[in-house]
Amino acid sequence: MTEMDAAAAGATVAQGDAEEVLAWFTRYDGLVAAGDLDAMADMASFPINEVTDDAGGFGITGPCDRAKFLEQMREAVGGAGEVSMESTRHPVFLSRALCFVVTDAVITAHGHSQQMRYGDLLVHTADGRRFQTMVAGGWHEQM
Repeated sequence: MTEMDAAAAGATVAQGDAEEVLAWFTRYDGLVAAGDLDAMADMASFPINEVTDDAGGFGITGPCDRAKFLEQMREAVGGAGEVSMESTRHPVFLSRALCFVVTDAVITAHGHSQQMRYGDLLVHTADGRRFQTMVAGGWHEQM
């Protein structure tokens, strides 16, 4: 196998790592549904990176601290009323400590459903997995 083939194949991970990542998201989704913004923030490794695109179609990035994250989540989650989310997650391990997870989701609030695809980089720390980077198209106004 060439170096490129090995990189394309992904990292070798321990049995249970993918299940651990999916369980992490189950916990996070529960916090979203409960509107527990502080607990959601506790699952991050701040400052996090945000990556999106602008109205012109160019990629943009920016840092996000805990206070900004909480403000953004208040707008997106807080006060939304009953919110439900159905999602399929696709974890890709870059190494055992770095996992990029692509999520295909349908989010329903106030009877209106929206499909979206986004990604999160989870880092494995001494305190467990934390999200460090959020990637989603079309979120430039929230940044």
